[in-house]
Amino acid sequence: MPTGVALRDVRTQLFDAAERVLLRDGAGALTSRAVTTEAGCAKGVLHRHFADFDAFLAELVLDRVSRISALASALRASAGTGTAVRHLTDALTDLFTPAAVAMVGLITFRDGLRARLRAAGQRGLPILTQATAMVVDYLVAERELGRIAPDADIDTLALTLIGTGHLLFTGGDEGPPDAAAVRKVVTSVVSGVLTGAGPR
Repeated sequence: MPTGVALRDVRTQLFDAAERVLLRDGAGALTSRAVTTEAGCAKGVLHRHFADFDAFLAELVLDRVSRISALASALRASAGTGTAVRHLTDALTDLFTPAAVAMVGLITFRDGLRARLRAAGQRGLPILTQATAMVVDYLVAERELGRIAPDADIDTLALTLIGTGHLLFTGGDEGPPDAAAVRKVVTSVVSGVLTGAGPR
């Protein structure tokens, strides 16, 4: 008799199961057995599709990193409309979901995972690195449109927004910060470089 349930999309179901375990039980509880149990399948299913557990986790992180591309495209397209503070507030809120925050913690928790990600061409701390690039791209676009001061240090602004945003979203046991708290951080970081071109 077969063990577990049939998986229509093995990767997706295993990735989603791993994310649930990570969110519920933390990085220390994330094992191949925990993932396959959560997915309702035999343990061997994971090892048939991935060389080992760190290879599985690296693919999970890369899958989640790829989702930042859609967020980055939407943020870049918003340049020149609305307000920079609103766009950045929304982007940080969309970026730092509980799953994304937990994934950053997982990367720092597992040496083997970081090695696999470096071997896959990832530099810095994946998710935060791509998020910083996303904000840089947006701020450059706003600067080109005259809504950010021409002498603004875009790289430092982006690092400050992502670093502070990450701390803000990981700092409380009561859950993610509300929009007002995120907006306050964004305003404090970028208000000095906003020009009079367009609404703030």
